[in-house]
Amino acid sequence: MSITPTSPPTSGVAPNFTDYDGERSRFSWSAIERRLGPAPGGCNIAYYAVDRHDCGPQRDKVAFRFVGPNKGAGELPVTEVTFGDFAHRVRKFTAVLRGLGVGKGDPVFVFTGRIPELYVSILGALRNGSVVSPLFSAFGPEPLATRLRLGDAQVLVTTEQLYRRRVEKIRDSVPSLRHVLVVGDAGSITDVPDTLDFHSMMVDADGDCDITPTCADDVALLHFTSGTTGTPKGAVHVHGAVATHYATGLFALDLHPSDVFWCTADPGWVTGTSYGVITPLLHGVTSIVDSNEFDAERWYRILEEQAVTVWYTAPTAIRMLMKSGPELAHKYSYPHLRLIASVGEPLNPDAVLWGRDVLGRPIHDNWWQTETGGIMIANTPGFAIKPGSMGRPLPGIDAAIVRRTGDGGIETVETPNVEGELAIRRGWPSMFRGYLHNDDRYRRAFAGDWYLTGDLAKRDADGYYWFVGRADDVIKSAGHLIGPFEVENVLMEHPAVAEAGVIGKPDPIVGAVVKAFVSVKTGWNADDALRRELLGYSRKKLGASVAPKEIEFVEVLPHTRSGKIMRRLLKARELGLPEGDTSTLEVGG
Repeated sequence: MSITPTSPPTSGVAPNFTDYDGERSRFSWSAIERRLGPAPGGCNIAYYAVDRHDCGPQRDKVAFRFVGPNKGAGELPVTEVTFGDFAHRVRKFTAVLRGLGVGKGDPVFVFTGRIPELYVSILGALRNGSVVSPLFSAFGPEPLATRLRLGDAQVLVTTEQLYRRRVEKIRDSVPSLRHVLVVGDAGSITDVPDTLDFHSMMVDADGDCDITPTCADDVALLHFTSGTTGTPKGAVHVHGAVATHYATGLFALDLHPSDVFWCTADPGWVTGTSYGVITPLLHGVTSIVDSNEFDAERWYRILEEQAVTVWYTAPTAIRMLMKSGPELAHKYSYPHLRLIASVGEPLNPDAVLWGRDVLGRPIHDNWWQTETGGIMIANTPGFAIKPGSMGRPLPGIDAAIVRRTGDGGIETVETPNVEGELAIRRGWPSMFRGYLHNDDRYRRAFAGDWYLTGDLAKRDADGYYWFVGRADDVIKSAGHLIGPFEVENVLMEHPAVAEAGVIGKPDPIVGAVVKAFVSVKTGWNADDALRRELLGYSRKKLGASVAPKEIEFVEVLPHTRSGKIMRRLLKARELGLPEGDTSTLEVGG
């Protein structure tokens, strides 16, 4: 089954990408670099995202609309920041860092909620040539301290509330930390010892501070991603990644100058940095930033009141919207909404169709990782969507299905619909350049010219890729290899199921049996009758060898803040094993 998306009749916007084979054959990364133009000193993400707009027609255009907390029944409060004003603040923060003796290559960590100072700090530090690492504001003291120590943090930008609740407890355990800049809860602060007042420092800073020369291979960003052990991995990215950020905004997110773009991801996750901060600035579009956490009705209000045209969100959020029912969605209208895209984990086919039927737009899934730095494979708006598919490789990206050989090499799987490991050919600009302090692990991530993603997938005859599961999630039962996503998909098709997470539970006879953890929609009873119904339903759909043998009802499933179901955490809890790194666990999971 495929769906051919169409733009709203009032949009008047044709997709940027309509000739798949032609665009891929003539594409070159050097052409994207020429389109971006030269930057002082060579290449700097902040120059392309900020400085170049300050001298052009974008100067007076709104760069950000920060949506504040609800105040009564009226429209949500919005604070607008133009590209020119944002550039001025960014230059000032660059000057603040210089005044503190913080220079090129020095690590700057940002630990705040989604407030204007977060965005100013990220771009101002990049402009200074510093290495920037945005962190989730929901991290507790220990996950925070772990990342600050791993990254040899020299500067931390945080808020007064977060400092008192989290940072103060662990500050002495981070010997590299030279400066803590605090954004006051009510403006300037005076009573937080051994810290610097962010706003007071900004007042006297030079608003015309020049940019630090950097080249494409200079380190720009440090993103932490959870591992199966208790230690997070630090993926290192460079300024040259800006070419991928720009190209994927063009091809996958179909950004046009007139767009109002909303990426719901927090910049503490790579999506929130690549597509909530950098990409919309590169394209000169207006970005929506919501200060609050998920609330279904608030999100619908934002889509309507802010006339969002391109919306990038996570499958978990979409499933939560589905759980809230279509009646809530129909209280609002979305005539401007042209494209909905999703990332974080594979999107179930019924969610793609729900978008079409309830919001008027099918949802375009895509695939990438912290390590890839940008979107690699996508269902793009100029082409048919195959619900449940990740889509096809974007221009400049070569993908393949491979199998590892015993000698450390790989062989390519050419036959359609045969499972193997998804691999991406080296050479795209946002490819990570290392795991922090772990060169061996980085080397093991490659085989010759190919980055081995650790994701199992298959490619169909039309070149669309389909996610099967993480290599370490695949269940081996009585000789069968079972992808948990396939089982979860079928369970999600039942009208009672809101979400499902599947693991392999060790079994002395068959090796492992499939166990499903299920949360149910409002109005359904999580009882033995529903359990029997779901077991029978899945056996009918999947066959007895693949269907779950056990179903356990849960209120919520554990997710990362990027939206991935933490199957390894489900398995650890089931078996009483150490839970490993849970620092990215969504609150309530």
